[in-house]
Amino acid sequence: MISMPELPTGHVLPVLATPHQVLATRCVEVDPLAPDVIQLAADLLATQRVSPGCVGLAANQVGVGWRVFSLNVSQHPKARVHHGEFVVVNPEILEATRNEKGREGCMSVPDFTGDVKRATRLTLKAFLPVTGVEVRIETDAFEARAIQHEVDHLDGFVFIDKVAGAHAIYPRQTYL
Repeated sequence: MISMPELPTGHVLPVLATPHQVLATRCVEVDPLAPDVIQLAADLLATQRVSPGCVGLAANQVGVGWRVFSLNVSQHPKARVHHGEFVVVNPEILEATRNEKGREGCMSVPDFTGDVKRATRLTLKAFLPVTGVEVRIETDAFEARAIQHEVDHLDGFVFIDKVAGAHAIYPRQTYL
């Protein structure tokens, strides 16, 4: 588990969908101690918490071009390992191994899912908002996939940019 510092009250923000330009733009690094970054961290968590099935949210998905994302896979049935609910700033994947194909969806691509090949083990370096403490997250399986998905957002990509082709994109299932 990551020991998250206390954040202010967050606000639920609207989530942007493709083809919004901010989703295709690489986000910039920011100061994890800046008040606006701290508030964004709280807002990402608040938005994620009210979004059914959402396990992660990148800053640009709410219209902010900063390298910040929230994650919480702890309640997902595919999660074997998890670090709880957290927000990181300026993340960098240091190591990624054991590629495997898996199905992904995204709030910014609401009508489709797709098969994406991603590493099943990784090490991430990032900083916590509020304290600026550097953390290293070593993880695997579903949490590793989710982290890569969010880092892709910060690099200006959505999962459909990473699929093998049109044959690997599927209409999202809706359940009544």
